[in-house]
Amino acid sequence: MDVLINVFVALHIIGIAALLGGFLTQMKAMGAGTARFSPAMLHGALTMLVTGVALVGLNEADDQSVNNLKIGIKLGILVVILALVYVKRDEERVEKGLFAAVGGLTMANIFIATLWT
Repeated sequence: MDVLINVFVALHIIGIAALLGGFLTQMKAMGAGTARFSPAMLHGALTMLVTGVALVGLNEADDQSVNNLKIGIKLGILVVILALVYVKRDEERVEKGLFAAVGGLTMANIFIATLWT
């Protein structure tokens, strides 16, 4: 079971890398007002959602403790990110504030995952 959990953790990290990488590559464009949500950002957020839910299920099945409050907050943030990216995915330009909010929420999710013990 540990190997399977570690595979899903790796996939979860790949998802966050795609989401955050998509944001970071568009930061210069955000300054110019021409940033847009890339398909990598949408796919990264979806990957995070699927692998995160799978990780909770696998950890519960393995009788490991899961901090449900932490998971609930991370899920809520991810749903907001996913909704914003999904709704605005086809637009040529995304407002600076909205684009920055997605980046900020993504980083908040990373800090919650790593610092909340």
